[in-house]
Amino acid sequence: MKEYDLIVIGSGAGLNVASDVYSQGKKVAILDNGPLGGTCLNRGCIPTKIILYPADVVQMLREAGKVGVDARVEKVDFGLIMKRMHDLVDEDVSNMTKSIKSAWGHGLDFYNGTGKFVGKKIIEVNGEKITAPKILIAAGTREFIPEIPGLEEAGYLTSTTALQIKKAPKSLVIVGGGYIATEFGHFFDAVGTKVKIVGRNKYLVPMEEPEISKELKRRLSQRMKVYTDYEVLKAGKEDGEKFVVARDRKTGKQYRIKGEEILVAVGRISNADLFRPDKSGIEVTGKGWIKIDKYMRTNVPGIFAIGDAIGRHLFRHTANYEAGVASNNMYAESKEDMEVLDEHAVPHAVFTYPEIASVGMLESEAIKKKLVMVGQSSYTDAIKGYAMGDDGKSFVKVIVDAKNRKILGAHAIGPHATSMVQPLVYLMNAGDGDYMPLVKAQTIHPAMEEIMVRAFGNMRPGKGQEKHLGNHHGEHEHSHEHGEDHDHDQGHHN
Repeated sequence: MKEYDLIVIGSGAGLNVASDVYSQGKKVAILDNGPLGGTCLNRGCIPTKIILYPADVVQMLREAGKVGVDARVEKVDFGLIMKRMHDLVDEDVSNMTKSIKSAWGHGLDFYNGTGKFVGKKIIEVNGEKITAPKILIAAGTREFIPEIPGLEEAGYLTSTTALQIKKAPKSLVIVGGGYIATEFGHFFDAVGTKVKIVGRNKYLVPMEEPEISKELKRRLSQRMKVYTDYEVLKAGKEDGEKFVVARDRKTGKQYRIKGEEILVAVGRISNADLFRPDKSGIEVTGKGWIKIDKYMRTNVPGIFAIGDAIGRHLFRHTANYEAGVASNNMYAESKEDMEVLDEHAVPHAVFTYPEIASVGMLESEAIKKKLVMVGQSSYTDAIKGYAMGDDGKSFVKVIVDAKNRKILGAHAIGPHATSMVQPLVYLMNAGDGDYMPLVKAQTIHPAMEEIMVRAFGNMRPGKGQEKHLGNHHGEHEHSHEHGEDHDHDQGHHN
């Protein structure tokens, strides 16, 4: 049995830890049953965002008439869009593989296979048993495929296989209403596919604020058919077309929804079951996610877990952060040297059209725990939003602790939504985490960020908290107005 100082299961964010430990002169083994780079590089954020940018361009051209520009899309080169994506992914995977191979036999080994625990801290991979005092599980997730009668026989695409097709389908039924479904809906509509989204939840992207969900449905419904609160009962194939039968959960009526292809995008499940964590005594949740404590430790001493496999926040930037915490804690000399996992300001974006960005609590979550103030600003409250031709429906929403002005959450939908939210992520991780630096700082005029700043000037008590926060409302408005006193000509567009 071969012995290492560290075994890493998964080559996405897990490579960060493997590199740190290897650089210290320790022996490291990396296991992955797919190409290097994990989900993000090969099947997730990187390839999808490359193909989504052309979709953004198409939609901007479609809407250019709102600002007096007569434009039309003459041709969308689907082959070139996919080639650009594959070229970058393939080059990155190739470079990573060369880098890893250069270290093979010199303290770092890569096992291209599915490792399975066969004992406490003993893993069998490709017929060989290996062990280490430290093990990091960073195995990621895979698509969840629901048991829909007839689906397998009809055939379907997933978010992985959709990246391999050579030609865009004429029509597409997307089963699911979350992040992946709405991003692929945006993409395929832009390249000329007739899209129909069928979501089981009452809301599109149900993890977002309800106002954002409603606005996204309104905007996407201008381009495609969007069915929410519909349950898919079965699927099939007939006369060369595929279909799903879906039941309206409000009325009980059933509808047959047709398309050349079906794309299943209903969620992800942990890869934990593939490597048999129970054989090493590692605890998992009822849904199969690896359980960890605040130090990224599993219940088995020496075994840590990060990333999508733990099911907390399925974002690569979060996995990278967790990798840093785990790397530190694996070899910390004392408990005082260990870093505690901080999840109070985990940001994310949905690159559909319009773009969505979010960090921290939803208003409904915040009012259960604290007295809060909530501010909202339409894009057209600032000159830049009007100049871009926004219809006044895009907005930024902020949530603040009424007692100490700490930012609890921020949410945006509209062009450059990430630019609205990301500065608040920095503030939530700096100093007292309050919004007062925005009050004291000058904001470039006219710029998109004015929209975000104005949201803090429009604060009201959280829903149902009006009687508790009458005085706080005035205090917050006054402080914000004082901070913007230097910019008199911003106010003319209110």
